[in-house]
Amino acid sequence: MTSFPQLRHRRLRGSENIRRLVRENKVSLDDLIYPVFVTFGQGVRREVASMPGIYNLSIDTLLEEASKVAEAGIPGILVFGIPEEKDEVGSGAYARDGIVQQAVRALKQKFPELLVITDVCLCEYTSHGHCGLIVGNTVDNDSSLELIAETALSHAEAGADMVAPSDMMDGRVAAIRQKLDQAGFTNIPIMSYSAKYASAYYGPFREAAGSTPQFGDRKTYQMDPANGDEALRETRQDLEEGADLVIVKPALAYMDIIGRVKDEFSCPVVAYNVSGEYAMVKAAAKMGWVDEQKVVLETLVGFKRAGADIIITYHAMDVARWLKEG
Repeated sequence: MTSFPQLRHRRLRGSENIRRLVRENKVSLDDLIYPVFVTFGQGVRREVASMPGIYNLSIDTLLEEASKVAEAGIPGILVFGIPEEKDEVGSGAYARDGIVQQAVRALKQKFPELLVITDVCLCEYTSHGHCGLIVGNTVDNDSSLELIAETALSHAEAGADMVAPSDMMDGRVAAIRQKLDQAGFTNIPIMSYSAKYASAYYGPFREAAGSTPQFGDRKTYQMDPANGDEALRETRQDLEEGADLVIVKPALAYMDIIGRVKDEFSCPVVAYNVSGEYAMVKAAAKMGWVDEQKVVLETLVGFKRAGADIIITYHAMDVARWLKEG
């Protein structure tokens, strides 16, 4: 077996051009999806305090943002809705004139080539802040499925290119696939939040979307951070039910799960670089403790190395700029 001094690994690190030639993983624009938050109103551009650079946008300002996204060359956006009113059954999620439905129609009319993906869940729309219907003191799985599927259908009818169920109810991928197929939307892909953990990294998102549970927590339907094998069981079920892409969320503390899912299923795997991960980098960079650009790009290439094919990240617009600048 060849060893030192004949074998010198540093030979392939001697210059930037050599490093470029042997580099195994790279982050490109083709990897990125940019999450956006849309709300009712006119001229709304309200920064999320815990997520500097991220805004709650009305449809008119969302169109301005989408123009920048398209110009930057980012392939797609993931749309989250913030309703005017909430109720026990999350009716704003599946209303044909709901905020996401209106936003999708406006986006596809103005930017037909931009990939518009919609988050499918009830949590932003329910008065209790949970992702499904409440029966007694429990988030009821089966009675929630019809409304989740109806939400996905309303998004497809509005023109969404892809739907992304994030509720973590058992059987929701099958319910959505059946609902879409029956309505003639057989070509709409499902990007399922398959391994979604009950994580402490979601805090800033809940401020942005106003989706903090009003009682209890989401540990009865989101996954225990201690579990890995369970993620494979969840992912297998979603793929068997018709998921076309699968998400691991969060990404940073779960790169092992990204790798295991990719190795096990060889399907398109999406890493969700969540709000808490974004906020920590922004806060540390503001204090001068880290180089924001270097930390972000290193983190994203880590997701790629772990096995991610696609990265949902709030850093997307910054990354697009950095890549353009070389």
